[in-house]
Amino acid sequence: MCGRFTLTQTAAALAQAFDLEAVPNLAAQYNIAPTQMVATVVQKSESDKRQFQQLRWGLIPSWAKDPGIGAKLINARAETAAEKPSFRSAFKHRRCLVLADGFYEWHQKQGKKQPFYFRFENGQPFAFAGLWEKWQSPSGEEITSCTILTTAANEVLQPIHDRMPVILAQEDYNLWLDPQQQKPEVLQPLLRAYPAAAMTSYPVSTLVNKPQHNTPECILPISDNNA
Repeated sequence: MCGRFTLTQTAAALAQAFDLEAVPNLAAQYNIAPTQMVATVVQKSESDKRQFQQLRWGLIPSWAKDPGIGAKLINARAETAAEKPSFRSAFKHRRCLVLADGFYEWHQKQGKKQPFYFRFENGQPFAFAGLWEKWQSPSGEEITSCTILTTAANEVLQPIHDRMPVILAQEDYNLWLDPQQQKPEVLQPLLRAYPAAAMTSYPVSTLVNKPQHNTPECILPISDNNA
């Protein structure tokens, strides 16, 4: 699964990486947690350009009676999302890029969970494959939310966890965002494990275990002896 991630890039770097006309200045986030607002890219119609949009992490299906369900739907399995009632409409019509530059996973060791940080070797930002949905309460309150797709882990993740978030190849962004493309058989091949050779990982402090810790110390490596 993907339960925490980071986004520490400048607005200019994000605009360039994701072909956006405008990106607001965002505070660096070292410990993004479920139900928080996350940076995404959406394309709402064929004629639209890509748009930066902040969405709440944890997808709330349009038919949900209680928005609290979103906290349980932070991830969707890439293998089944196109058929699952919670995700199939969004998979068909409302796909997005969730922007990040690293993520965390925990390794169970001697009864303790040790966090590891995963990022690209070159430190560049990347995009998780996401789905988004709009939910409206009986009183008219609107919440636009998203989920992150996951797939089988690559060789970097496998020693730590058997799943990883889907990181899209840059050349696949247009197809994934294209609202005219609705065929799962066309989209499914995009949802593969990212090449391990482009990624690196290292153990980090258990500071990241608590969402209120949102500082650069969360991503600092610690020695293997302490992990």
